Amino acid sequence: MRKTWLIFSQAVTVALALLFVVATLKPEWLDRRPLATVVPVMPAPSGSPAPVMISQVPGTAGLGFAPAAKKAAPAVVSVVTSKAVQRGPQSVDPWFRFFFGDRGEPQPQGGVGSGVIVSADGYVLTNNHVIDGVDEIEVIVSDGRRTAARVIGNDPETDLAVLKIEIDKLPTITFGASDALQVGDAVLAIGNPFGVGQTVTSGIVSALGRSQLGINTFENFIQTDAAINPGNSGGALVDANGHLMGINTAIYSRSGGSLGIGFAIPSATARQVMDGLIRDGTVVRGWIGVEPRDLSPEIVETFKLPIRDGVLITGVLQGGPASSAGLRPGDVVTRVAEQPVANTAQLLNAVAALKPGSRAPLQVQRGDEAIVLSVVVAQRPKPPSRPR
Repeated sequence: MRKTWLIFSQAVTVALALLFVVATLKPEWLDRRPLATVVPVMPAPSGSPAPVMISQVPGTAGLGFAPAAKKAAPAVVSVVTSKAVQRGPQSVDPWFRFFFGDRGEPQPQGGVGSGVIVSADGYVLTNNHVIDGVDEIEVIVSDGRRTAARVIGNDPETDLAVLKIEIDKLPTITFGASDALQVGDAVLAIGNPFGVGQTVTSGIVSALGRSQLGINTFENFIQTDAAINPGNSGGALVDANGHLMGINTAIYSRSGGSLGIGFAIPSATARQVMDGLIRDGTVVRGWIGVEPRDLSPEIVETFKLPIRDGVLITGVLQGGPASSAGLRPGDVVTRVAEQPVANTAQLLNAVAALKPGSRAPLQVQRGDEAIVLSVVVAQRPKPPSRPR
């Protein structure tokens, strides 16, 4: 028994030593993450998308999505990133190097994503998580040209970023009216999944206005069943006319591959964020300093409220705009500047759309009493930067 215990303890010691060496010299082996403005842009003409006609005659070619793919695909690029790996302090210790050897410089970590050329000036729209914390960014255009890119601005709260490349004769995409999308509309997802090269997949709009997914602070996603995989992030979601309807951002998956549930940021939101990043280097949003919570039936019953829709305020920042306006914890906000709000996401979006420095009315239910408060909107603070 004692001999068996001795063998077991020695095996555990060796395993821990190997884990320490790998974590120090090759940390990327333990990283299991997938590979992952006033700008002259081209707006789409008004009107609903034309229906896609598929030939039903055997042996003849249908129109399909080829024209839309041919129009939009040249403006979708691959975004290749790299990040230097920091050497641990043990790697410069002569005794450590004597026992474990000199493994040389650690290799940089790499990632692959997608982007969309939105202007002939070289502006590229992509996801913030594609370029967040990296040291080098390279953009590969569909015709094979490669160039370094610099970050113009990023917005973690919508997971969008704008890059700039210096190449002439660039193809550009046409912005579509994402607000006119309907469930069931045909869409294409274009990107570089798993780094295999540009790929086009088709599907339909499965749902609109998806929120409260815990992906971004501001969420208003287009849900689609077009296959989206790691590497598609930052790519284009286009309609049957090849017009940009969204920026592919996330997937729901248990395996790392597509399960038919993908999410894209609407092009209307992307355009607004892009303009702010290029013009000001940041996105200016309104802020009133409250902690909101969705109004559940249980809360309505507990407080015996005469309303069913609204947002419960559970906390108010002392000295903040809402506090100065007289808002209290326990109040229920039902409208912001005449816009109804039924959940936390709608409240955040409504407040963010307000201009800092302006005065806006808040309709509030306080017990049995409905009141209107006037709040002076402040500018939303920037979120803290994530450590690199």
